[in-house]
Amino acid sequence: MPGMNLTRAEAAERAQLINVDSYEVTLDLTQGDRIFTSQTTVRFTGVEGASTFIDAVTDKVRSVTLNGVELDPAEVSDGIRIQLPNLAAQNVLVIDADALYMNTGEGLHRFVDPVDQEVYLYTQFEVADSRRMFAVFEQPDLKATFQFSVTAPKYWNVVSNAPTPQPAESGDNATWNFAPTQRISCYITALIAGPYQVARDSLVSSSGRTIELGVFARASMMEFLDVENIVTITRQGFEFYEKNFGAPYPFEKYDQLFVPEFNAGAMENAGAVTFLEEYVFRSRPTGAMVERRAITILHELAHMWFGDLVTMKWWNDLWLNESFAEFMSTLAAAQNTEFTSAWTTFNTLEKNWAYRQDQLPSTHPIVAPINDLEDVEVNFDGITYAKGASVLRQLVAFVGQEQFMAGVREYFKKHAWGNTELPDLLGELEAASGRDLSHWGEAWLETAGVNTLTAQITTDDGQNITKFAIAQTAVEDYPTLRQHRLAVGFYSLNADGKLERVHREELDVQGALTEVPALAGLKRPDLVLLNDDDLTYTKIRLDEQSLATATEHLKDFDESLPRTLVWSAAWDAVRDAESPASTYVQLLLNNIGHEVDSSVIMVLLRQLNTSLDFYVAADNSQALSIEAADRLWELAQQAQAGSDAQLQFAKAFAHRSRTAAQLDTVQGLFDGSVALEGLSVDTDLRWALAIALSAGGRFDEAQLDAVLAADDTAKGKASWYTARASRPTAEAKKEAFDAATAATLSNDQQSAVIAGFNNSHDDSLINGFSEAYFGLLVNAWESFSHEMAKQIVLGFYPSSNVSEQTLADTDAFLQSLGDKHPAMRRLLVESRADVVRALAARKADAAK
Repeated sequence: MPGMNLTRAEAAERAQLINVDSYEVTLDLTQGDRIFTSQTTVRFTGVEGASTFIDAVTDKVRSVTLNGVELDPAEVSDGIRIQLPNLAAQNVLVIDADALYMNTGEGLHRFVDPVDQEVYLYTQFEVADSRRMFAVFEQPDLKATFQFSVTAPKYWNVVSNAPTPQPAESGDNATWNFAPTQRISCYITALIAGPYQVARDSLVSSSGRTIELGVFARASMMEFLDVENIVTITRQGFEFYEKNFGAPYPFEKYDQLFVPEFNAGAMENAGAVTFLEEYVFRSRPTGAMVERRAITILHELAHMWFGDLVTMKWWNDLWLNESFAEFMSTLAAAQNTEFTSAWTTFNTLEKNWAYRQDQLPSTHPIVAPINDLEDVEVNFDGITYAKGASVLRQLVAFVGQEQFMAGVREYFKKHAWGNTELPDLLGELEAASGRDLSHWGEAWLETAGVNTLTAQITTDDGQNITKFAIAQTAVEDYPTLRQHRLAVGFYSLNADGKLERVHREELDVQGALTEVPALAGLKRPDLVLLNDDDLTYTKIRLDEQSLATATEHLKDFDESLPRTLVWSAAWDAVRDAESPASTYVQLLLNNIGHEVDSSVIMVLLRQLNTSLDFYVAADNSQALSIEAADRLWELAQQAQAGSDAQLQFAKAFAHRSRTAAQLDTVQGLFDGSVALEGLSVDTDLRWALAIALSAGGRFDEAQLDAVLAADDTAKGKASWYTARASRPTAEAKKEAFDAATAATLSNDQQSAVIAGFNNSHDDSLINGFSEAYFGLLVNAWESFSHEMAKQIVLGFYPSSNVSEQTLADTDAFLQSLGDKHPAMRRLLVESRADVVRALAARKADAAK
């Protein structure tokens, strides 16, 4: 939407003019399915005689009153901002308006459950969408108290940041008058309303207060919500954070709400966290999904301190929120929950995300320059989350966990309820650790790019090490060589044929070459692993002997983390076109059956798909893809009955099935004529099979409608959209493209259609949409909300056409775009880079 942007300069200027005391927001949610009424009273101080503006995305503004003076809405409001002239020292502003419900997962999202036709609402305000619900000075450093009054049907549950009060009923409706919140930023305020069901519990905080816990879901989903597991993780998180942060939980209660059509994993609204509804498991979940939910719960709980109690001043310090929550959630999981291998998952998921993001042309420092809201919208990325968390893990290795936590405790003590910048935190960590972190911060937080480490080993005739050194390199565009605190692990095969660690050396690596004299004189092991225990953020390369050992004995590591580090090194080499993708496919298929970590299996299967679809040479891809599907079916048959691996292999086989025989097997799984002991074809697996059969040309519209009739739910409808768009016909792909680029679908439906469009066994069916795609991009970016526009830009980019033509088409469009829409430009530049990488990988694979 034009005019929705806000620059950092505008925000800084406004913060110099005003200081906000309080908001009183009155909402009426009984006005139909399109609008709700929103009346906002703001009390704030100002510079006398100055002018500023308040943000208010509205359908209609009925009145604006500033200090008792009526302002003409037609003159001061443009539907996005309201101009405020001639401020006083003390100001009272009253705005009466109509606002719009959204179906994009932004602002106040409205959803109708197809099961019972009930209405469910929830808010999503980050980055700048609280202005879609009420008039607000929309920037994180203008904190205030917020008092909400909400009129809604009396049988609804209404939840906000403050504890839910007893409503005052009037006929069929009721009004909930919430108490004021603490002084917080506007983007973490929240409203969730509808006939949500709730399970309640409580815990005692370290302050001695009783904290009420609520776990909410839609009525039609509540039966699937495993409340006990969620509450257990929540309790463990409270215990860990209150102990380590030295500050009790800062809010009055803690509700966790699982909501439909959510764009992200979760959102850290103060005391009222919203979660992706896919974390309510209708069918048997993989262990990876259960662990992902636990990490997400811990991530959002960490935000109650990092982000909500103490908030970044402007979005360039977004990492102060996200990197810390990402790091702390993994640390808490590893040290205080059943998920003791959380750092393995962190390596395979988060770090691989970070390494990919950091090698794109759009890479940026962790402390990124953020000039406006469009910049930050695309900065919720692998740098801000995963690289930042990886660097914090390195910082903890550098200063020590106790010293790190001591600095964090002082940080909360000094800055509670305030806003901070990078030096505020680093100053406390320096004081607690006694280390000068100025160079560390500059090298790790203010520069971009990832280093690569390689071992240089010399031995005598008896295979005793005479010289050991670690070489560090950086790419030309980002030449920073950093100081790395890391461990070197020596692994050798024992009598049982297992690779066990026989020596560990922890040291600092600095500069282009670091000699390690402590390793001289030791027997050369079968495998040398740099960055053992994954303490630093770097790519590693295995020496020739270690690589040979890893290739033959990858399954023989006793521990999951070193094995995963080797997997990551092998994958890096494929992505960097240093190793053939087809060789990696064989390595993966030969060893994945021995993996026991669900998240590692999940990521490896994703890498298998990427290799086959993008990195394997075109002449070999079809045959290797067919072979891979057959191997996946063998793995599913060989896996332990009822195991997590069996489920993942069966789904992966269905997705990759191409031949008539393979699709016959998928059909048999669907209709029950083929069975695997322990594998239940439940609702979600049934849809996965139906989607595969649709993509294979086995299911027509009538058959898909019949599957929907058996699961006419929101999740079922989304799967139906994907299955329809997966049909292997030009007409189905055209229908999908047109539907997803029209303003008729919700965010979830649009995403589902795009997924089906791209689910094609024949790339020629979708490669022809390039001209239409580039032709509509500017209009889509300007007319859709950010989330919907972003899905179009990324979802329909012609990445399946790995060719110079795709690069040329992209370059021509970027040239025509000029300097307009830099955020869209970034998304396209990133997508283009993936094609460049795929071309290089295919060339390397063809040359093997």
